[in-house]
Parts: sequence; structure tokens; C-alpha cells
Amino acid sequence: MNQISKTRNPRVLIADDQRDVLEALRLLLKGEPFEVETVTSPAAALACVDRTDVDAVLIDLNYTRDTTSGQEGLDLLRAIRERDADMPVIVMTAWGTIDVAVAAMRDGASDFIEKPWDNQRLLSVLRNQVELGRAVRASRRLQAENDLLRDTDVTFVADAASMAPVMQLVSRVAASDANILITGEAGTGKGELARLIHERSNRKGSAFISVNMGGIADSIFESEMFGHVRGAFTDAKSDRIGRFELAGGGTLFLDEVANIPLNQQGKLLRVLESGDYEPVGSSRTRHADVRVISATNGNLRAMIANGAFRDDLLFRLNTVEIELPPLRERREDILPLATRFLDNYMRKYGRSVNGIARDATQALLGYGWPGNVRELSHVIERAVLVGNDEQVQTRDLMLVRRPEAAGGTLEQLTLDDAEQLLMRNALDRCGGNVQAAAEQLGLSRSAMYRRMEKYGM
Repeated sequence: MNQISKTRNPRVLIADDQRDVLEALRLLLKGEPFEVETVTSPAAALACVDRTDVDAVLIDLNYTRDTTSGQEGLDLLRAIRERDADMPVIVMTAWGTIDVAVAAMRDGASDFIEKPWDNQRLLSVLRNQVELGRAVRASRRLQAENDLLRDTDVTFVADAASMAPVMQLVSRVAASDANILITGEAGTGKGELARLIHERSNRKGSAFISVNMGGIADSIFESEMFGHVRGAFTDAKSDRIGRFELAGGGTLFLDEVANIPLNQQGKLLRVLESGDYEPVGSSRTRHADVRVISATNGNLRAMIANGAFRDDLLFRLNTVEIELPPLRERREDILPLATRFLDNYMRKYGRSVNGIARDATQALLGYGWPGNVRELSHVIERAVLVGNDEQVQTRDLMLVRRPEAAGGTLEQLTLDDAEQLLMRNALDRCGGNVQAAAEQLGLSRSAMYRRMEKYGM
């Protein structure tokens, strides 16, 4: 679905094989706040829809193949609908019959105009359809945002004594616009804490945009973060809104910030210092009104010493630094978190489970949780899916020993345990830098991430 910018005039596409008709419509719309593009064939109309954002389409039903059936126009209508179900399409023909009108409306036409047209009616229909199309798109976007909020549980479990300093610091700084760096092991819930800070800030009514910095390829970093304009590079077929613009007025969460390529760090630093940036291919400077929260499980100071991270960027990111303790140091939170995950996954999968059996709770409390809260979530999800009893049983948890605790030589470990051990050792050596650890292990970054996800790392 095309994203319609509120900052430009609506763009109207007109398709008709008669150039005098196109010129007449262009003159009629000259006094309207529309950007008008005209084409003379269905193929050209589809090419225009594919390459640019269009707010409404006005199409003739008859072209060169025949002059009376309207079939070419109906085919074009269906093709546009396949590309964008929300696109307002108004059909017109000099051979208007009730049968053609019914067929067009059945295939998704928004309205029907017969040639010769009434100027005022055509203008009224076009204005209404443009506004309706924008309203439908805005409604769908809002619905998607609401669905995302419903799927994201922003309640934050913090009953453990070790979490008290964290929550006290959050209460002091959440309402400010200070940039915050959240540190801690992988899977400790840094993303949830960032969202909690946003919900307690003065920006809570605006967007919370999260971006995994480790998942952005170097070649598209600027486009993802700052956006681009159509034609900026070969595949830039339309304008793209960057993450800084999407987060305007709200919070931008930079997850896995240690994985920003060194050659891109200066570009991010400039935005943090001045708020100014330019979309790729544009010379117009824009200003970002965002609060930046970042997170990492890497050792940024060690990376600075190794020349892999800029110290001036760290100073901009960590106005306030919050360290989130691992789950093994907040054992009072294990069962409340497990209960919350159990409720979430019962709703998600339509299962009914009457809590966690006593022996299973003891197993949860006695486990080391190398993957922290994320691993606990995966364990409970799996238990909901595979369990057959009234309550979650120990066998449903399928807990395995940490590779470090398995004892013996590498040859005595299972393949999965050995792989986890090698990955953790590489991450430790690289200060949590996933890219560097992947290179040491002979893996691509994406392959490393897939294995980390597999093991709840």
C-alpha cells in the first residue's frame, strides 16, 4: 500500500487514449490543488502506479483494442486494485450503460462518470475520492499502530531488589528529553525498558520507532535512517520516509547500537549533535525532533579502545546510562515473568493452561537463564505449544544445561551446546560486537543472528 505524504498536493493520474480529452481534463484541474499526470494506455497507467505515489486514478474504459465493451478499462481497474486495494479509481466512458457501470463497481471502482461529463460533478467526485482515499489510508495506518501496541506488552516486571535502582533512575529521567543508553546482556529486556521510558515521557502521545542497527546493511544505512527521494539511486522508485522522520515528535530506539558500521557513525553523530540531516538524493536539510534511546549488550568502551566505536558518539548516546541486570540476578522476577508470558501465549494460540506445576516452577527458578528474559519467553511459548496436561510440566519446558556447566571436553558436549559455547566465547572476545564475532566464527552476520535467535541469545 502506498504511503501518502501529507506535505504534498494530491497526485491524480488520468488515463485516456484521446489527447483532446486529456488536455481538457488538465485544463479543468488547473485551478485545483492537484498534481496531474496523464497517460494514453493501460500499460503506461500501471507503470505510473508502480513508480510513484498516486492519490486517485481517473481512467477511460475503452482504448485501442475495442471501442465499446469497456473490457480494457475493467482489466486496468482490476490490475490497479491488485497493486493497491485502497486506491480510489474513477471510471469514465462515452458508452455508459448500466451493465458496464455495474461491472466497474463490482470490480472495485470508486465512482462512475459518463462522457461528456459535468465539470462540477467530476470535480466533486475527484475531490471526495482523494479525501476518502487519504482517510482510508490514515485509518489503516492507525489500525496497524494500534495492533502493534496491543501486541506489545509494555508492562514491565521489576519486583526484584536488583531492579530497584533501575526503576528509580527511570522515574527520574523518563520525563526529560535526555538521550539514554541501556546496557546489559542480550535478552534482558532492553527494548521493553525503552518502551516503558517512552510511555512515561512527555512524548508518549507520539510514535515509538524501533530499529535494529545490527540488521541494517551498510549500503542502505542512510536510506533507512534518513530516507531518500525518488531517483536518488537505481532502485529508488518512490520517496522513502526515514526512521528519524517517522519518529518525529516521539522516541527513536536504536537497538544493538554497537553494530553501527564505523563509517556510518559520523552521520548519526551529526544528527544527534544538531538534529539536522538530508534524505539521500535531496539537498533540503530537515530537522529531527526525536528523543534517542539506544541499547547494546556490547562493551562500547572496549570498542572505542579498539577503534571500532567513536567516543564522541558514545558521549551523545549516554547522557544517562542504565544497566539492566541479567535474569539470574533478579530471580524474584522469574515466576511473575513466566506467568505473564503464559497468559500472552495462551491468548495467542487459543490454549487453556491452568498455571505452572510446582516442580516446573522449581525448574524455572533453578535454571541459569543464559538467554535471560528472551529465553524465558521462548521456553514458555514452547511449553504452551507442546504441553498436553492441565498445567505446564517440567518436561514441557525442555530446559537444557548451559554449555559452560555441561562439564567435560568439547567432544563430550552436544552439537547445540558446543555451538552455543563457541558463539558465547566469540561474543565475549569481541565485546558483544556481533559482526566481529561472526567474522571470527566464519559466519555472515545474518547467519549469526539466526543462530542467536535459535538459542535465545
